[in-house]
Amino acid sequence: MCIGLRSRSQQSQCWENTTMIDLNRTVREQAPPVAMTIAGSDSGGGAGIQADLHSFAAFGVHGVSVLTAVTAQNTQSVSSVLNLPASLLRAQFDAVIGDFAVAAAKIGMLGNPATVELVAELLQGACDFPVVLDPVMIATVGASLASDGVATAIRTHLFASASLITPNVPEAVQLLGASIQTSSDFSAAARALVDAGAHAVLLKGAHIAGARVRDLLLVDGREIWFEHPRVAVEGHGTGCTLSAAITANLAKGVALTDAVGIAIDYVQRALAASYRPGKGDVSVLGHRLAAPPLR
Repeated sequence: MCIGLRSRSQQSQCWENTTMIDLNRTVREQAPPVAMTIAGSDSGGGAGIQADLHSFAAFGVHGVSVLTAVTAQNTQSVSSVLNLPASLLRAQFDAVIGDFAVAAAKIGMLGNPATVELVAELLQGACDFPVVLDPVMIATVGASLASDGVATAIRTHLFASASLITPNVPEAVQLLGASIQTSSDFSAAARALVDAGAHAVLLKGAHIAGARVRDLLLVDGREIWFEHPRVAVEGHGTGCTLSAAITANLAKGVALTDAVGIAIDYVQRALAASYRPGKGDVSVLGHRLAAPPLR
C-alpha cells in the first residue's frame, strides 16, 4: 500500500512497485501453452531436442524437455551416443509433469527397447494431452540412433499412447517390414500402421523421388494428401522440426489436420531459409526466419 507517502521519490518508487506487481500478474495470466519434447540431444544443434525447442519457440509455445540420450554429432557424422539411465529419465519427466500444465508432447529418439517401454509407462500414468510420435531411428548423416528391437517396441508399446505418428518412408519400412514405393503403397502402409494400433498416421514422402513431395495423413479413416514442391536442400532435423511444429500447434488448441498443414508449411519455409553452419553437406533449418506471425 502507498498511503501517506509524501516525497516525490517515494511516490515514484511506489508507482514502480505497483506497476511491477501488475506486470507480473499479467505475465502469469498470459503465459503461453507448454509443450514437452521427449527426445535426444544433438550437439550440432540441428535436430533432436534443440530443433524441437526452436520450433516450439517459433510458434510462441513454452518448451520443456526430457532427454533420453546425448549424442556427439555434427553436420558430418554421429561419433557417439549415450542413452541416459532410466532413473534420470523418470526424474526429468516427474519434474516436468509435477510443475507444468503440459498441453501436448512429442516423442523423438528412443535409443533402445527399455527406453521405449519406460516412456510408454510414464505416459500411461500421466498422459491427458495429445502426443506426437516421431519414430526416429536413423540420423540424416546416416548413423543408426536406435538399437535392434526399437521398431518392434515402438509398435507394441507406444502406438496406443500416440495421437499421431509421423514416420518417413525408411522408418515406416522398419515399423512394418514392407516395401513402400508408390502412392498405393503409401495408402496400404498408413492403413497397416493404423491396424497395428496407431490412432492417426502422417506418412512423409520426401524419400520418394520426384519434383514434388506428397505426404499422406490418415485420420479417422480419411486420407488427406499434402503436396508441395521439393526444396533442393539436404536438410538436417526436418522430421524433428515437423513433429515439434505439429505438437506446438496442438498445444495451442489447433485441430490435428490443420496443425499438420501448418507444420508442413513451416518446414518448407525453414528449408528455404536453411544454412550450413558446419563443414558437412547437410543444412540446418532456419527456424527463426520461418517463424509465423504470433497471435
